[in-house]
Amino acid sequence: MGEKSSFAGSVLETIKTIVYALLIAGIFRTLFFQPFWIPSGSMKDTLLVGDFLFVNKMVYGYSHASCPSIRIASLGLDIDAEDICGWMKSDNSRIWGGEPQRGDVVVFRHPVSGSDYIKRLIGLPGDKIQMQRGQLFINGEPAPTEPAGTFTERFEPQGPEGRTPRCENGPVGAGGICEKSRYWETLPGGLKHAILNVTMQGSDNTGVYTVPDGHYFFLGDNRDNSTDSRVAQTAGGVGYVPYEDIIGRADRIMFSSAGRSMLFFWTWRSDRYFKAIE
Repeated sequence: MGEKSSFAGSVLETIKTIVYALLIAGIFRTLFFQPFWIPSGSMKDTLLVGDFLFVNKMVYGYSHASCPSIRIASLGLDIDAEDICGWMKSDNSRIWGGEPQRGDVVVFRHPVSGSDYIKRLIGLPGDKIQMQRGQLFINGEPAPTEPAGTFTERFEPQGPEGRTPRCENGPVGAGGICEKSRYWETLPGGLKHAILNVTMQGSDNTGVYTVPDGHYFFLGDNRDNSTDSRVAQTAGGVGYVPYEDIIGRADRIMFSSAGRSMLFFWTWRSDRYFKAIE
């Protein structure tokens, strides 16, 4: 009888330890840092498919979007952030809110689908944003660009989604070298970051977007391969992102996997450990 009681007590203590650990992990993820694995190439070459990073949630304060969404299709689990923290959703405000800065690389919650996106913040409330022949204009002034060489990668399936990259020198056969023109773009305030070009397409010539109060305008650095604020939410794009849907700022890559899973340690890129995001 004593052995059974001791065993039951041991099992109970193990369960309590697991529950406490999950609660602590959940609180840590909600309040401080959220892990994020880059699934697509919309932010190349700043971020590559397979980069693993932590999102700083403290810098912008907290809203309902700060709570994690838990989606495990194989288990039929679909718990949205609003299911947990919907009580915080009100008037597009935040607790201890900090102001995002132009040029920040930001993770945000899509206002319609609830999916997490990562893009560069280009337009602040009240800004007028336009693309003309691939060049960015902010409040009527062009963002200066200068050539920065050629970005190259192999034409092969990338990441868990298995997407192949678009190439400026295409078509490229499997295993071939895929090229994109690379430029330095300088934003108002002096921040310089890399952008890529594949071709001239519709998203390179747009009307003028006037960013509403309390909202932000985002672009991917891989401009011709990014679903971002240039397309309205009703058309499947990102549109203007409300302040309350911002999750946090991406500051540093922890490590990066060139394989189909971040668990394939033999595919980790040795030059991207603890790399700062600029």
